[in-house]
Amino acid sequence: MRKLFLTACLFLSALAVPAAAQGDCLAIAGREPRAVPAAFEPAKLAAEEVRLTFLGHASFIIESPGGTRIVTDYAGYSGGILPDAVTMNRAHTSHFTDAPDPAIKHVLRGWNPDGGAAVHDLEVGDIRVRNVTTDIRGGMAGRIKDGNSIFVFEVAGLCIGHLGHLHHLLGPEHVGLIGRLDIVLVPVDGGYTMGQAEMLEVLKTLKARIVIPMHYFGPATLNRFIATVSQTYELETSTTPERIVSAATLPDRPKLLVLPGY
Repeated sequence: MRKLFLTACLFLSALAVPAAAQGDCLAIAGREPRAVPAAFEPAKLAAEEVRLTFLGHASFIIESPGGTRIVTDYAGYSGGILPDAVTMNRAHTSHFTDAPDPAIKHVLRGWNPDGGAAVHDLEVGDIRVRNVTTDIRGGMAGRIKDGNSIFVFEVAGLCIGHLGHLHHLLGPEHVGLIGRLDIVLVPVDGGYTMGQAEMLEVLKTLKARIVIPMHYFGPATLNRFIATVSQTYELETSTTPERIVSAATLPDRPKLLVLPGY
């Protein structure tokens, strides 16, 4: 049964449906449309716009048209805001905290402290958040199964994926569960996670239209990654850590968008 399910997932993710026309990253029949609570105060964004802000290292603020704000790979710093939700990963203390602000409503760990795989799929305001687990290296402990999560954020017709602390190539079982990604936030350090050539293979598999690098240590590492992907992606370097994106303005040619962190 699991094999049949994964085959179906791969079929669905391969469908050539434009981002603006497909409401969810995974096309699941019979899914009810999400509702935005009336109490939400809208951000200064148009109905189909999302704001991404790079806080540095592997942390971003994802802000929706309805004003929902989620911080990725939260290690205690959220850019001076109180996010509605945070995601975390286990590999290093720069990607999680055991003492999150108690006022944060949803703290989503990319690993399960009780063992087994973490499973998240929930609506936070007008953002759907779900995860697909991958394994991490554990030093003397060896490979730790399901120690990392790729978090997928479905918002305003966009599918945004944060690869976390990815340590290995993605198999068909991962790709089928991830589904379509329009924007990927990717670690490019070249060693702590994966080699840059291997990470490029991951990106070719995911086929996102915008790739935003993170988790690099100085300009030399970033420049090596830019050189590695220069034949695949058009380069844009932003002067600000924020970018407003939408399904309607996705580039025709895949783009590497470099955002400076705070």
